[in-house]
Parts: sequence; structure tokens; C-alpha cells
Amino acid sequence: MTHESEPAVAGVAGRGRPVVAVLCERPTDRPPELDGLDVDFRYCAADGLADAIRGARALLLWDFFSTAVSDVWADADKLEWIHITAAGVDTLLFDELRDSDVVVTNARGVFDRPLAEYVLGAVIASAKDSRNSFDLQRRHEWRHRETRTITGATALVVGTGGIGREIAKLLRAAGLVVRGAGRRAVTDDPDFGEVISSDNLAAEAGWCDHLILAAPLTAQTRGLVDAAVLEAMKPGAHLVNIARGPMVDESALLAALTERRIGGATLDVFDTEPLPPEHPLWDAPNVTITAHMSADVVGWRATLAAQFAANVRRWLAGEPLLNVVDKRLGYIPGAGAPATSRPGGVSR
Repeated sequence: MTHESEPAVAGVAGRGRPVVAVLCERPTDRPPELDGLDVDFRYCAADGLADAIRGARALLLWDFFSTAVSDVWADADKLEWIHITAAGVDTLLFDELRDSDVVVTNARGVFDRPLAEYVLGAVIASAKDSRNSFDLQRRHEWRHRETRTITGATALVVGTGGIGREIAKLLRAAGLVVRGAGRRAVTDDPDFGEVISSDNLAAEAGWCDHLILAAPLTAQTRGLVDAAVLEAMKPGAHLVNIARGPMVDESALLAALTERRIGGATLDVFDTEPLPPEHPLWDAPNVTITAHMSADVVGWRATLAAQFAANVRRWLAGEPLLNVVDKRLGYIPGAGAPATSRPGGVSR
């Protein structure tokens, strides 16, 4: 989308203020605390994106669930950079964007700790049988029971990026034995100890008490937890999905829960969102459902806006951008410091 004589990611010294389009779910749902940046913002909802993106050099996807960018791609005549305020970029990527010079950055780092806390809470709630405690309380029924300890329980975390690593650290600190599952097997990982290949998930799923999904949605992870994986899980095992709904075969999961072949599930993401009121997962045994909110702690919008503002300042100064996504992989590779673009170009 850029001319070869112009850098793909750079400021605009001497050529006036650059235009940044901002896609919001509603025109009034604007990011906070972006005043003072030396750019001109065009705020819009999806129906106004074609006009807003025309002539814009950057695009902020404040509505990170939107798939509208592909619909207006022909209008993105000056676009150099897209920032999405989510860790997952599966709703954004399409072939024309992958093949372009447009840099994509994401919100890596913002959600790691909140998601890890949610997972730890889900693991504790499962071990302590909290769902039944709440049901008994509603019925005013006093019933003594024994619950399980999490000390020494086993957890397999699918996804070895920043989110998966924060989950692993927190679970290990709470006394669980943790392994990871990723693209490649590793025997001496600093956060997981052992990482198994996710290609062998069905062969490994029987090891864990808690199977936790924290990987990006890609062609390789779509449908990863299928009937074979669910069949391999322990009868009392607990599935936690804070990644993306399509990573799980929902029909197979529903069958495993209804037939009580696994112990339960904590689900924050689904194939269809919002989850339809008539969906049978609402009433499946031992299921906890939340509304894609596992990372949304008080102040999260301000944190996302501040992260974007910091990258805008780097962009204007011609410095490398932080959190550059590998558009072919669909995520930021590596587990270390945030990935950056080269000055004036895309990180390869």
C-alpha cells in the first residue's frame, strides 16, 4: 500500500499531520487519553470506515472484533500501519493484507496477567467445587463435602507465548505442575520446563488435570481440541478456554460434558458470540460461562490506549514499532521482548 520510495512505517516530517482512522463499535465509543498526539484522528463505525480509511496512513482497530477492514481494502490507498487492540489477530488477517507492506501491531502484554489470574481462579473454582457450593447456597442446603487441593495438580497450557507463559508462572507459583504445548517440543523451557508439540495433543492430554487453551487461532490451532483430544482426557479433567472458540469442537465438547467423560469446563470464548441463549452449552453439566471478558479488568481501555499512543510516538519519530505481528504466522513469534519493525519497514 506504500510507494517504494516511501518507508512503510515512518513519521511525516515536513508533510503535515498524518491521518489515523479509528474504527469503533459505535462512533461515540472512543479510546480515552489520545489527546496531544501530533496526528489527526478520524473516528468511525464500520459503516463509515471506507471514508475514514481513504487517505489515512494508520488505522486503530478499537473495535477489535470487527472484520470490516477486508471490505474497504480498496479504499486504503495510503495505509501503512494497523494496530489492533487485541492479542489475537485472527479477525483481522486476510490474504490481501498478508501480501501487502502494511505493518500490523497488536496489544501483546496488556492482557497477560489478567488472563493468568482468570485461569488461576478457574482452576481453584474447579478444584473447590465452587459451582455446587453456589447451587447449594441458593437452595439454602447445608451439605458437607470434600474438595481437591491444587497443590501437585497438573496443567497443560496450550500456547507458549506471553499469555501462556504468564499462566504457567502463576500456576506454578500456586503449586501446580505445569507443561506447555507449542509448535515445537522443548525439554528445558524456563517457564514450562517441558513443552510438547501440540501436534501430539491427543497423546498428551491424558496427563493433565487442567487443559488450558491460550494459543492464537491459526490454521494449525483451529479445531485443535477435537473428539480425540477430549476422549484422551481424564474423566475428572477440566478444560479452560481463554483463547478463541473455534479452537474447540463445540459439538464434541458438549457430548463429552453431557456424557460426563470429562469433569467440566470454564469457557470464555465460543464459535458464535454472543453465545445464543438457546445454546445447549449454557445448561451443560459443570460448565462455567463468561462473556469473553477474561482479560477485561478495570482500566483496561486506558491501558490499551496508552500502549497505542506510545507506538504512535515511535511512528512519528521514525522509530521501530513495538509488537509487530508476523502476518504469515498470525502472531508475534518468540517468547522474549516485544517484536519490533525495522526503522521504516516491516520486520521479516
